[in-house]
Amino acid sequence: MSKIQEFNDLHSSQELLFLGNAWDLLSALMLEKAGFQAIGTTSWGIANSLGYADGELIDFQRHLNIIQTIAENVSIPVSADIEAGYGSDEQSIIDNVLRTADVGVAGINIEDSLKNQTGLKSVTEHCRLLTNLRAALDYHGFKDFFINARTDTYFQLEQPFEETMVRAKAYVESGASGIFIPGLTDFNDIKAMTSNIEAPINLLSLPGLTNCQQLKELGVRRFSFGNALSDKIIAYITQHAAQLLEDQNTSSLYV
Repeated sequence: MSKIQEFNDLHSSQELLFLGNAWDLLSALMLEKAGFQAIGTTSWGIANSLGYADGELIDFQRHLNIIQTIAENVSIPVSADIEAGYGSDEQSIIDNVLRTADVGVAGINIEDSLKNQTGLKSVTEHCRLLTNLRAALDYHGFKDFFINARTDTYFQLEQPFEETMVRAKAYVESGASGIFIPGLTDFNDIKAMTSNIEAPINLLSLPGLTNCQQLKELGVRRFSFGNALSDKIIAYITQHAAQLLEDQNTSSLYV
């Protein structure tokens, strides 16, 4: 079975797909060793590991090299977070997605946020991109490649529910395999989304939205923690590095 098919199957099993988010090879290997069934890269975590803020500030090839290293060294499916596609026009985004598929990942996250200004792409523009992405992937031999269409409505709009529903349904009709709605935390809204959208719904862990069993009961098919683990590890290193310097004593490393 191909990694693409394996990854698709994980979204239709009886269990919620709890995705481990990695930012380098070591974190990916540790997540695999812990038993996660699939890995999603975190663009935020990768950017932080290279000294950048999130937001497509890294050269795409440098970002892709990390994704490739992860995909080539784990045996479980990998989904790549490539933000909005690292391109200023549709064709460059499609080319980048094909380059990403070529390194062996099973899917991508691609978002509808604008990168050089605040706001969202129009529904029409993003739907056209998704349709053309799907056609290009099929043409180049990546049938059923998992396109997780992320909408940032809950991060950018004051009243996001209706717009999210419109976008999610349109994205599915345009070729998206799943819908990622970071920022969605209200249980009633979640249930409405999973009941009315004909595709797996992916949510992002946030304070108050942490329990896989609860989300499974609401119909959520995929759950990820984004940069939360990498942030926690960075905070741990920061705290303990400062403590070592203050104490002038390394005994804490062996406790």
